[in-house]
Amino acid sequence: VKDVISDPPQIMKDMAMQVMAEFGKVYEQQYAVALFNSVRFEIEGGGSAQSQLLHRKDPLQDKSIFSGDLFQYLEENKKWRNRFIYVADSYNISYYENKLAHDRGLHPKGVINCAGYKALTSMDEYLELLNSCLPDTKAKAGNSPFLKCASSYLLILWHPYARHHYFYVRTEKEQKKWLAVFQDCVRHTNNGLSEENKVLTPAFTDSVRLYRQAKGHYGTWDMMCGDPPRILANLVMETLHQELRALIGPRLKGKLQQRQRDWMLISDAVYRQVLAQTRVQYEGLVQTCEAKRPRLDASLRTDMDQIITSKEHISGRIRALVHLRAEQLLRSNVQPYITSILEALMEPASRGFSEVREVLFREMVEVSKNTLNDGGKEALGKHMEKISMLAFHPVKMQSCYEKMEQLSLEGLQQRFEVSSPSVFIQRAQILMREQMDNAVYTFEQLLHQSLEGQSGEQLYKVIQRCQDRVLKKYDYDSSTVRKKFFREALLQVIIPYMLKQLYPVYSTELPKFKELIFEDFSRFILVENMFEEVVLQSVTKDIMMAVKEAAVQRKHNLYRDSIVLTNSDPNLHLLGENPIDWAQQYGGGEEQAGLGNRKRRQVVSMIVPEGMAPLPYGSCLEVPGVEEIPEENEPLSATKSTAPKEPGSPDSVDGIRELINPVLEIVLPLSEEADDPVLTNGMVHLEEGQEIKAITTVTEVLPGDTAVERAIQELDIAVEEDDGERLVECTVDSDVELVPPSAYSSPRHHDDSGFQSPTNEHREEEETQPLKEELRAGEETVDPEQVMVTLGQEDNESNDEMGETKEDIAEDDSDVRFIWGERYFITSSLPD
Repeated sequence: VKDVISDPPQIMKDMAMQVMAEFGKVYEQQYAVALFNSVRFEIEGGGSAQSQLLHRKDPLQDKSIFSGDLFQYLEENKKWRNRFIYVADSYNISYYENKLAHDRGLHPKGVINCAGYKALTSMDEYLELLNSCLPDTKAKAGNSPFLKCASSYLLILWHPYARHHYFYVRTEKEQKKWLAVFQDCVRHTNNGLSEENKVLTPAFTDSVRLYRQAKGHYGTWDMMCGDPPRILANLVMETLHQELRALIGPRLKGKLQQRQRDWMLISDAVYRQVLAQTRVQYEGLVQTCEAKRPRLDASLRTDMDQIITSKEHISGRIRALVHLRAEQLLRSNVQPYITSILEALMEPASRGFSEVREVLFREMVEVSKNTLNDGGKEALGKHMEKISMLAFHPVKMQSCYEKMEQLSLEGLQQRFEVSSPSVFIQRAQILMREQMDNAVYTFEQLLHQSLEGQSGEQLYKVIQRCQDRVLKKYDYDSSTVRKKFFREALLQVIIPYMLKQLYPVYSTELPKFKELIFEDFSRFILVENMFEEVVLQSVTKDIMMAVKEAAVQRKHNLYRDSIVLTNSDPNLHLLGENPIDWAQQYGGGEEQAGLGNRKRRQVVSMIVPEGMAPLPYGSCLEVPGVEEIPEENEPLSATKSTAPKEPGSPDSVDGIRELINPVLEIVLPLSEEADDPVLTNGMVHLEEGQEIKAITTVTEVLPGDTAVERAIQELDIAVEEDDGERLVECTVDSDVELVPPSAYSSPRHHDDSGFQSPTNEHREEEETQPLKEELRAGEETVDPEQVMVTLGQEDNESNDEMGETKEDIAEDDSDVRFIWGERYFITSSLPD
């Protein structure tokens, strides 16, 4: 591979430098325009109506999403290894050698940022994507020897430029759960641009759009995902990838799978270098612009009125120039399709938001029922602790997300050059999650406010009243959010199409308008931006009318624009300052208080499938899921199944010696009448290499023959368990890297603080009991072949050295900012 890529590093550097230089010029111009729009909005005010639901600032504080074990394919040695996967609140996927490495705070083996990835479960779908990005290689499903797998339940993370990651699990249920988690990681990391930053984010999105339009790329872009440096790396690779294919493709040698592997390694190496370069250059670009901000801001506030007047005058001249052609294009090629586009968007979106309401309603009803049945605020606190993270539970939210996955724009994509509907799908899913979290958070605040002095049936009635109020607020807010989403989506489909048709016609006439701009205002008034705003205004009226007419249809569950919900809780927004710790205040607070910030509560937990044996030495299936409250509609018994006990992984020297030389400890009870051991007619047979190291005697009164019979039965059981454990040790695959086992497998020991994953808890190492060295004084050595045994009972309690440590866990769906969004409604003069 090194011989093949001897030249591309220089090509890569030159390409990255060229792209960043061109982008930097556009960005500096758009930064000043974005600052102007921000200051103007601050001075003039305005904006959308206030939401009825509260918004939580940091919903994932002190939370983790998921953790568990997966088999991962390692390309270095072409083998599968068992890895411990940990998904933190950043939604980056970290994988460790085992859980013990994570608990000890060691660095992960690797971290996957899922921005731009796709989560797949089908090998056919993966090979189709692989063929689309590899040079002159066509593979079929049967042509993948480097992915020989012991299970058909695959999980693949695919990226057009970065490295691909392969995992597998043992059951379909587990595959669905991991797929939901991976998809949520992709959805969240794609949403990498913060809408709260009113200058940097608009400046960046407008710069990327204008740069791509200058290259002839209009319309949506699937790789507008992640943080700005990653988006810029995708921008560089959009051109560089094609050149590398033409340069390196013919020089790849070997069989098909080897060429595929080499190309993926080359592409990943180039992508990582480009990403490092764009990160440094983007940070420098932002620092340069931010250094100029105070001077620009002062100039804007001084001359704001004159700048606005000048801009409106030039916009009027441009509107007069393009009005006739724009209206003709709108009537003939756009208006006939607005209704079809809107209908295609509204059907799945409305079903998705309705499903969010249903899931929320079911969970609140479950809280009411459980509180009424169990009684007391302690039970309420326990259930509220679980529902508080409902919006970030990818498994429970999956039914909502799936409704939006049904979006299809076939026929419209070719006409309006929409690359794929994924941009709209992921945006709608992010909005669903936000509305769910807002509703849950509002329910928490209202309920917490009303709990004082309530109990029993009164408590049930309080919950019902809060539930009704939250659902009413959700209906209004979801209607407002959906209408805004429909307007933005229509603009994002239509405006690029109109710009592509109109800009070539007027590109030669637009520069003359620059002469009308005063030099002092030229940084804030750009002709290209005003041209786009004129085109935007020409189509805005039709879009607003179409959405307004759709709101009348009952099937979409939208409020009319004339309906304004009065705020029945004027002081509600004053409540949403501090999060509520239900576990600490009502259910189990004493246990959690001592842990402080060291323990991160987990959102998702796993459920043990019935009839499935656990993976030796640790698996995400070995511990039951959330105690008493199943995650899915399944019988309660499924969450209470018990996994068999597994051998420990000792750290002490004595423990390791016992693994090498197994010792069977036998207890010989003494009679009350004599000091010598009482021997029966039973014989202890020793295997080759076994020996008696020590004899310990205890005194116990056995009530007749029944005690002897019970002792014999328990001895048989002990021998069978010992044979069973040895069989497990012998059957462990030598290629599987093992993780410490669970010391507890019963739900009774499950610390369900939040949505805990069974792989995150109670996987403690058992220390083997040391041999008893003391012998009774004066005892004679007994010939081992003549020992006759009567079994007594002795309490052997494991001392878990790692107990305290294991109880503590250490601590972008492309949010393609909707370029044609509400910001233009604010900064532009719209027709009446």
